[in-house]
Amino acid sequence: MSRPRICRRVRFKPGTTYFKPRGIPLRYLNEVVLTFEESESLRLIDLENTEQSKASKMMEVSQPTFSRILKIARKKVSDAIINGKAIRIEGGHYRFHGFR
Repeated sequence: MSRPRICRRVRFKPGTTYFKPRGIPLRYLNEVVLTFEESESLRLIDLENTEQSKASKMMEVSQPTFSRILKIARKKVSDAIINGKAIRIEGGHYRFHGFR
């Protein structure tokens, strides 16, 4: 039996949750789903320049878990950019605690 997943703390929900390559109709696109906690990890590290140890505490997860979330998020975003896929931000295992 596996351990129950702990809710990650998300402080920011993006106003826009869907991105797609310009000029390609939706019916021709594959899609990558980025969870809210994955987008939060990208925001904290790449946009806010927060150190990983501090970011993991802000999301209330261990550093290895945070590192794993960030690695998955970067892989998904890279896949979407390189292969021309749409990005949908939704779902995950989180609780919202923030300012937007």
